[in-house]
Amino acid sequence: MTDNRKPAAKRPARKRAKSKPAPAVAARPADASAPASARAVVARTLAVIPLHVRWRDLDAFNHVNNSSYLTFLEESRLQWLRTVPGEWFTEHAMPVMAAVELRYRQPITWPAEIDVLLVCEHLGNSSMTVGNRIVDRNDHARVYADGNVVMVWVDPGTGASVPLPEAIRKACA
Repeated sequence: MTDNRKPAAKRPARKRAKSKPAPAVAARPADASAPASARAVVARTLAVIPLHVRWRDLDAFNHVNNSSYLTFLEESRLQWLRTVPGEWFTEHAMPVMAAVELRYRQPITWPAEIDVLLVCEHLGNSSMTVGNRIVDRNDHARVYADGNVVMVWVDPGTGASVPLPEAIRKACA
């Protein structure tokens, strides 16, 4: 049997464009269909959380493993939530992480002292988007990673979303 197909033409190699770092904490435009109380959010600093890089955070390449970055974000969100006055966690309303976007800008090596900067990017009916930036403690211009996390408040008994607690709205005002 003979193969009568023509050889595939070689495509010229495409140059990858260098991506520009996106601002970590830029506010998203408000959804026009959301209620006015949900649209009225502009990026607002929530907290600057100091953390230490631990030896166990390192991987075989002697820098912080990518999964540890998510742990840093989780720890910083929990530290911020502990400072929120009022009721934001009840038997029928608990936050769950619905989405995360994280851009790794440069490796973190040990020993390192970092700060996690948190801002409120958006408030919805039952969710909030927390912008984050992981930076060097002594030089906030040195960005290790940035992105955001969407947290949705749900009733654990039903799994259905519930209205965002008023305490969270006030903390982000």
